[in-house]
Amino acid sequence: MSDRRCVIGIDLGGTNVRAQALYENGTPAGARQQHPSNAQEGKDEILDSLIKAIQGAIESSEVKPEAIGLAMPGHIDDESGLVLWSPNFGQSIDGVFHCWNNVQIKQPLEEASGIPVCLANDANCAALGEYRFGTGKGDVSSLVLLTLGTGVGGGVVLGPRSLMGGGLSGPQLLLGGNKGGCELGHLLIRQGGLDCNAGSYGALEAYCQRDSIITRAIYRLRRGRESIIPDLVNGDISKITPQILTMAADQGDKTAIDIWREVGIALGAGMGTLINIFAPEVFAVGGQIAKSGKWLMEPAITECRYVAIPSLFNDVKITQAEMIDDAGVLGGAAIALEMLN
Repeated sequence: MSDRRCVIGIDLGGTNVRAQALYENGTPAGARQQHPSNAQEGKDEILDSLIKAIQGAIESSEVKPEAIGLAMPGHIDDESGLVLWSPNFGQSIDGVFHCWNNVQIKQPLEEASGIPVCLANDANCAALGEYRFGTGKGDVSSLVLLTLGTGVGGGVVLGPRSLMGGGLSGPQLLLGGNKGGCELGHLLIRQGGLDCNAGSYGALEAYCQRDSIITRAIYRLRRGRESIIPDLVNGDISKITPQILTMAADQGDKTAIDIWREVGIALGAGMGTLINIFAPEVFAVGGQIAKSGKWLMEPAITECRYVAIPSLFNDVKITQAEMIDDAGVLGGAAIALEMLN
C-alpha cells in the first residue's frame, strides 16, 4: 500500500467544519483547514463553508486528492447524496428553526471540487476511522464504537473475519436497510427513565451525554454535597464541564467520583447489551467524555461484566478510543478510502 495515495477527510460539526488531506496511513498530506460551519444560517452558507475548507485542503495537499469523505451528524444517504435528516443544520425562518430534511449536498460539493464525494453519519465514520487507524489497526474481526459528547453516537464495523467462512473483502460499516441504523446511543437501558432529545425515555444517551452529566453535578451541589467543584469554577456552577469533573475526581473529590460511577454504570449496561448483540473483538469508547479515563471506564467495565454473556465478555477488548480528537476528519478519510478500494 503506497503512502502517496491521498484523500480529504471532512468533519462537519455544529460549530466548525474541519478538513484535511491525508495519506492512506492517516498521516497528513496537507495543513488542517477550519472554518465556522454556519450550521444554522441555511444551505448556501453551510455549503460555502464546506467548499472553502475543501479548497484549502486541496491547495495545501502535497499530492492531488482522489476522493473526499464527509462526516456529519444525522441520517445520511450517500447514494442519493441527500441529508435525509439532521437536527443541527438548517435555518431559522420567522423565529422557528427548520432543520435539514432531504437536502442535496453531494452534487454541489463534487461540482465545486471536481473530486468524487462520499457522505456518512459522523459516528459511523468515527467507527470506521477507529477500525482503520486506531484500536482496530485495520485487522480485527469486528469493532463497536460508542462516542460520548453532546449526544451519544456509535458505529459497528465488520471485518473480513466477522462472518462464517470469511465472506467480506474488507471492513464493512453496518448501516441497516435505510442506512440510518446503528444509532447505538438510543439503546434503551431503563424503560421510563430520563428523556433525551430524540423523545424517548431511558435511552443510553439520556444518561451519558454531556448535559446529563453536568446536571447530575449541579443537582448534588444544590443539595449541599461537599465538593471542590465550585472552587474549580470560581463559584459559577454554570461553568461545570465533564473536564472539570475529571479534574475534581483526580483530586479525590468524592462527589465527582460518585457522578462518574453512576454514569459509568449506565454506560456499562449499554456496553454489555451491545457486546451480547455484536460480540465484537474490540469495544472502543470515544468522544471527549471518554477522556475522563478510569473514573468512567472502571465502573463501566464492572457493570458490563454483569450484563454481557461471560464468554463474550472474556473475548472482547474494551478500551478508550485512540482517535478521539481527530475522529471526524479521520473517519471522513476512512470512508473516502473505502470508496477508492
